[in-house]
Amino acid sequence: MTALLEIGALTAHYGDFQALFGVDLRLEAGETVAIIGANGAGKSTLMRSIVGIAKVSGGRVRLSGEEIQGLGAPEILIRGVSMVPEGRRLFPSLTVEENLLIGGQIRKVGGNWTLERIYELFPVLRQRRHDPSTALSGGQQQMVAIGRALMSNPRVLLCDELSLGLAPVVIKEIYAAVPTIKQSGASMIVVEQDISQALKVADRIYCLMKGRVTLSGAPKELSREAIHDAYFGVAHA
Repeated sequence: MTALLEIGALTAHYGDFQALFGVDLRLEAGETVAIIGANGAGKSTLMRSIVGIAKVSGGRVRLSGEEIQGLGAPEILIRGVSMVPEGRRLFPSLTVEENLLIGGQIRKVGGNWTLERIYELFPVLRQRRHDPSTALSGGQQQMVAIGRALMSNPRVLLCDELSLGLAPVVIKEIYAAVPTIKQSGASMIVVEQDISQALKVADRIYCLMKGRVTLSGAPKELSREAIHDAYFGVAHA
């Protein structure tokens, strides 16, 4: 069966530095896949490669069997792949609502994410909709970044470091939105340094280390020891 998103033997660079070495990954329709790994493992480069903004030097990226590797970022977005980038990258001169509306300028036809649905998902954004994005807390800015990505009506939502730098109570609130996002028809890839959080949300996980997949599988099939060893590169004699 054709996967919703299939990555095969992907090689990519960050500047002159090779960041990915033959990465394979599959995302099935309706799944949440978590990618874990320490800083410098290649997680963000993988996300950027999927959406067409990293330098891919080999391999393939297919969406529902269609080759999308080599397309520009706008073409990939309109085909239904959207990303919440690390660091959120909101437009500081724009209001919350203006940031959200920008996300809807390139939309996949047939989706149903609107401003009203974003405000239902994150009610605090309705209250802050006329405020500049710089006036928001880090957690609220992350909600805007998620909402902006959803406004394109994605089939695949990539979330790069959702919980980075956020308080536990805010992380819980943001991850509480995941079931609603999945019910809308979006499948998700979530990059997480927090192993426990990744195991809670994921149907399958991939562990990256130095640009290579060191472990993959369903959380219930993987021991904590195996995950720990893959994350930190522990070798057994």
